[in-house]
Amino acid sequence: MKNWLLAYSLLATAAIGMISCQSNTSEKKDTRQSDSLAMREKFAESPVLDAKTSLQHIQVEDGFKVQLVASEPQVSVPVAMTFDEKGRMWVVEMMGYMPDTVGTGEDMRNGRVVILEDTNKDGVVDSRKTFMDSLVLPRAICLVENGVLVAEPPKLWFVENNGDHAGKKTLVDDKYAEGGNVEHQPNGLLRAMDNWIYNAKSDKRYRKAGNKWLIEHTHFRGQWGISQDNYGRLFYNNNSENLLGDYFSPGLGATNEAQRTVAGFDQHIVPDNRVYPIRPTPGVNRGYMKGILDDSLRLVNFTAACSPLIYRGGLFGDAYAGNAFVAEPSANLIKRNILQDSGYIVTGKQAYAGREFLASTDERFRPVSLYTGPDGALYILDMYRGIIQHKTYLTPYLKNEIKMRSLTQPLNCGRIYRVIPSNAKNVQAVTLPDDPAGLLAMLDHPNGWVRDRAQQLIVDRHYTSLVPQLRQRLHQDTAQKPWGALHALWTLEGLGQLQVEDVAAVLQASNPYVRLQALAAMPAVITPQQVSRVVQLITPLAQSVLQAPSVALLLPYIKHVNPAAAAQLQTVLLHKYANDRYVTDAIIANNAGHEQQLLDEVTKWNADTSLLIRHRLKRVLSDIEKQRKARLSAGLEKQYPKGVKIFKTVCQTCHGSDGNGIQSLAPPLNESQWVNGDKNKMIAIVLFGLSGPVNVNGKVYKAPEVSGEMPGIGSNDEFSDSDIAEVISFIRGSWSNKAGKVTEKDVQKVRQQYKGRDKSFVQEELK
Repeated sequence: MKNWLLAYSLLATAAIGMISCQSNTSEKKDTRQSDSLAMREKFAESPVLDAKTSLQHIQVEDGFKVQLVASEPQVSVPVAMTFDEKGRMWVVEMMGYMPDTVGTGEDMRNGRVVILEDTNKDGVVDSRKTFMDSLVLPRAICLVENGVLVAEPPKLWFVENNGDHAGKKTLVDDKYAEGGNVEHQPNGLLRAMDNWIYNAKSDKRYRKAGNKWLIEHTHFRGQWGISQDNYGRLFYNNNSENLLGDYFSPGLGATNEAQRTVAGFDQHIVPDNRVYPIRPTPGVNRGYMKGILDDSLRLVNFTAACSPLIYRGGLFGDAYAGNAFVAEPSANLIKRNILQDSGYIVTGKQAYAGREFLASTDERFRPVSLYTGPDGALYILDMYRGIIQHKTYLTPYLKNEIKMRSLTQPLNCGRIYRVIPSNAKNVQAVTLPDDPAGLLAMLDHPNGWVRDRAQQLIVDRHYTSLVPQLRQRLHQDTAQKPWGALHALWTLEGLGQLQVEDVAAVLQASNPYVRLQALAAMPAVITPQQVSRVVQLITPLAQSVLQAPSVALLLPYIKHVNPAAAAQLQTVLLHKYANDRYVTDAIIANNAGHEQQLLDEVTKWNADTSLLIRHRLKRVLSDIEKQRKARLSAGLEKQYPKGVKIFKTVCQTCHGSDGNGIQSLAPPLNESQWVNGDKNKMIAIVLFGLSGPVNVNGKVYKAPEVSGEMPGIGSNDEFSDSDIAEVISFIRGSWSNKAGKVTEKDVQKVRQQYKGRDKSFVQEELK
């Protein structure tokens, strides 16, 4: 206790010292010191609380209440879940996550998928069944037809449901989570409105077609958690950014893999990353660094943002419809953001100034996943544990925090909460009917989860008898009640029954966002027989600034069946929108493998060198050349086997497999002066990390364009100095990099030079 208070006091003094120079009087400083001391005394210990006691530590927005739905032993270490049509929760338990600070036993087969049920309808789980066990770090789940998709890295399985027990297993993808570590592997398995299954931290999407599984390339999205809005647009984030998302339907725009970014996808929706914990949060990985904690020792900005949820439940009222809730387990809180459409662009802002929708004074309250339930409530999965930082990036500072305050235990807890309005009476889950007509009616339900599940069940059960009624729904009111028509549209697509005239009907809707969804569904009806009709329908829409990007995103599908028609439409769009980044990127997406030819065509048409499409094309061509060179470094994998393994586990999840960086995560390693320059500087960065803005070849990368911090791995006992030398040597020799080899002695020399250092560098220190 005394050791903890001393450490806390030193941390508080340092934090106060950071900002004391800004105070005009010593009285203000004294007040802060007094407040900080009071905080230290109040939160010096971090006791393990039972579920009911921990619930009392949660504060929620006025007008709402939090209810405990399940706790240990009914649930342990929940990380993901989904609801079935009976209102039951299918929960993924990641029992093996970080048993201690070195991850002892992380590879044990103790993960499970369990089915939780409230049989007496009192709002509390009273039944638990184990559907599947003996899993290693399972992380995602999705119900499909007569079974369930389960992500168990590196594999994705389809497991048939044999009376609530695991039946036959079919391997869907043996590279679902290739490389990376627990914090940086694919997850989510969101079954979206367009009938495809999308993931965070992944560029793959999945769909069951008969007895076959389709796997397609899509845009790379986010880190942990993924959600959709009422128009089927996807939203996600990474650990340091509040909310990212797409302006357009998720299935479009990913046809040219040479494009590193496509305008309208992976956009910054809410740029404000401030958080407002209601307790000191020194137990964050970089809590010792200036600017991470404020003078009251509370986290300043997101460091573990995850599981964004677009609320579509209908229970909270109109003011909350379409709001984005984001979990921050490091700060024990859940943020609310308000989103707004402006044309096809989505923007957002935090709902409150200086406070949160929900926060707790219990340090072990770790909200990691958020869901809308079949009752319209907001559901929270709480891992309830002290350690949430994975061993790969654990700093000595945080290791010490964990040790001093005994944060390793417990390992078998877990809670599920739901948030409902305070005045709500007898909130019950909607149980979906079995009959086709009943499911059809549910497509207009005010709860988005109910609409989604009704669509899925109609598709899964192949209820083609509903096709006439679904077509009829397309012609009904789309101005005030568009959701039923949208789900009818995509249900027809899922059944394989969508026709071009169905889409034509929806294109007549008065709601412009409904019309955009009609364009998003158009690829399903672009056939050799119907392409002329499709072009006839969409060509006039190309004159609309609002609809032109969506029209341009259809070019690859038209080109596949009628290249001449696609070329003619592309010319129309090019001449009108050569400086519109959304249309130009869509045009480039249509020219995979022909980028230089397109650039020549643009130059011949218009000699203006300032045209945006010229700049976008030149960037793509440069990236293609970098990717070509990246393939030439394969021989290094045999020379540096341990280095390659570390690179795939730790580095490529943010910097990309080709070393050219990933938008919203990290700058390039390829052709970086930090990589090709002084080896000692790179060794120092890999050992201790790098924070803040960084200049790479004349371009300054900083948040929110990339994460504001690269953690070091020098304190990770899993990696020897020889291993670290290998990964640095691999990077310095890969792609276009031609720098020299780094030895174990080089690493030891730099480690000795900075002996005692426990914080990351900023670039000014290394110049």
